[in-house]
Amino acid sequence: MSSTASPRTRPPAPVQLIVGEEELLVERAVIDVLRAARAVDPEAEIRRFRASEITPGELAGYLSPSLFAEGRVVVVQAAHEANKEMAAAITSYATEPADGIVLVALHAGGARGKALADELRRRGANVTTCDRITRAEARADFVRSEVRRAGGSISGDAVAALLEAVGSDLRELAAATGQLVADTGGSIDVHAVRRYHRGRAESSGFAVADKAVAGDRTGALEALRWALVLGVAPVLVADALADAVRTLAKVGAAGRGDPNRLAGALGMPPWKVRKAQGQVRAWRPEGLAVAIAATAQVNADVKGAAADTGYALERAVLAIVEARHPH
Repeated sequence: MSSTASPRTRPPAPVQLIVGEEELLVERAVIDVLRAARAVDPEAEIRRFRASEITPGELAGYLSPSLFAEGRVVVVQAAHEANKEMAAAITSYATEPADGIVLVALHAGGARGKALADELRRRGANVTTCDRITRAEARADFVRSEVRRAGGSISGDAVAALLEAVGSDLRELAAATGQLVADTGGSIDVHAVRRYHRGRAESSGFAVADKAVAGDRTGALEALRWALVLGVAPVLVADALADAVRTLAKVGAAGRGDPNRLAGALGMPPWKVRKAQGQVRAWRPEGLAVAIAATAQVNADVKGAAADTGYALERAVLAIVEARHPH
């Protein structure tokens, strides 16, 4: 049963519009809404649906108060894909939201479905913008904010060194800054970046994924434990596992060929194609199907479906290793 909020606890706005395509920032925005809801009702649950995969009637059911008035966060993914009936159902709820139930609409931005986003704004939705970070200055600002978020500080030359060492991927940058804050006690300079960058690779979600798809059971579990101890977010590890398995599937389906030529068609750099070509030889199509299912499950688990995300990740790693070496 829902708990009573203290006078200082402010519930989240009942309608949330999260606009943008930067997946890490979008997911964090959803997590922030869920945390705010659980500050009011610790038992608040989260439900996720794609706008094109449920009916307006089903959505109305999830947005209706229950007998015991439990808190609930209902996330409508890809709201820009909503048809007219679904868009009407979403905006109708925004007019008269129910107590304790938060509707979160994820919208990619752009022209598609713009009328829905505009209408939610007009009806008072709380708007969070998560645009893709493309400029170098913005990525540097992101690194600085990540360090502050973790309770540390970083020098200007260390920011530049970290961007040079890690690259532009926000998930990798987030993992790297989290590890650096943990390893240095919070004060990061350029020497720390250079000293610990090699260690970053050993404890990131990508290291876990590499060892899992290689069938290294012991190595993958050890890398997973270290990643979690050093504060790598479970969602980043789950995403790395999914990316590794998807990459194998895409490269495997493309067949043998010049990595440089395949890179453009597959949307990935040549070195990644070359690496996957070497790995996928040890996989069978049915094993990849099992691994893909495992990564889909753990993605849902770490985003609210599982009580113990560490256990969910371990189970996914073991499933991937087993899929590579079926009995």
